[in-house]
Amino acid sequence: MEFSIVDRDGDIAVLRLNGRLNMVSAGRVRDAVATAVADGRSRVVVDLTRVEFMDSSGLGALVSGMKAARLAGGDLRIASPTEQVKLVLQLTNMDRVLPAYDDAETAFANA
Repeated sequence: MEFSIVDRDGDIAVLRLNGRLNMVSAGRVRDAVATAVADGRSRVVVDLTRVEFMDSSGLGALVSGMKAARLAGGDLRIASPTEQVKLVLQLTNMDRVLPAYDDAETAFANA
């Protein structure tokens, strides 16, 4: 799993993931979100455009990041999930908690 963090509009961080969001990479993603929130970027967008696979550990990392962001007065939103990621979200009913946005640029457009 490769990822990069891009700052946008002061308190927004965009975390762009590339690869597999699974047990091996979930901890690094969780830490990256926690670091962004600790650095004052309480609104986090996780761009899933290039995530080819996500398992329950990856989903757990997203939920953990969402909780951290909300405790800091912000939120975590996901953008551009692949079909496999959408399926995991739907099968777990997490698509209701983590709705997907079309792209990272518009995830906080109305917030």
